[in-house]
Amino acid sequence: MASEPAKSDDLRKIVNRLKRAQGQLAAVIAAVESGADCRPVVTQLAAVSSAIDRAGFTIISSAMKECLIETNSTGEKKQLDVNELEKLFLSLS
Repeated sequence: MASEPAKSDDLRKIVNRLKRAQGQLAAVIAAVESGADCRPVVTQLAAVSSAIDRAGFTIISSAMKECLIETNSTGEKKQLDVNELEKLFLSLS
């Protein structure tokens, strides 16, 4: 299982990315409301989308690190194989 500092660092990165996206989205909304030219609005909207995607991938990556070693119902630790990990990842898409 991932260590607490690694979880904390991942969580901080995720929150920072989402807050950045939130700020970018507020700028997009303000630009649309003020009738700004579409080029910068679309560019900023692409940045919002990218920031959200990166946050999502960080969440997936963090979860997959935790899932590399799974504890079963009897408390035994079982390492996931590549096929199980791939199946888990693809279930998120």
